[in-house]
Amino acid sequence: MRIKFSASPREHFPPEARIMQVKLRFFASLREKLRRSEEEREVPPSATVRTVWEMLKQENPELSAVEKAMSFAVAQEYVDKDHPLQDNDELAFIPPVSGG
Repeated sequence: MRIKFSASPREHFPPEARIMQVKLRFFASLREKLRRSEEEREVPPSATVRTVWEMLKQENPELSAVEKAMSFAVAQEYVDKDHPLQDNDELAFIPPVSGG
């Protein structure tokens, strides 16, 4: 006998134990530094933009140099670092752009 789940298996855990999935998008010089334009990442349910940015900086310490001028957007709306993330959010990292 097979058991069929009507929802994904992770939905059977209490909300505080669930892992969220977020899509990260990298633009301009950040895309070049990281050598990718996007990635999917699992984050804790209490994650904020700051949580993910700190993860990225820990993996790529050179990102600290652009931190003060970095902009962040969730669902194409600019947000601050304390913005809470939700499952399946799209988080964009937008570094300062230079040019003339």
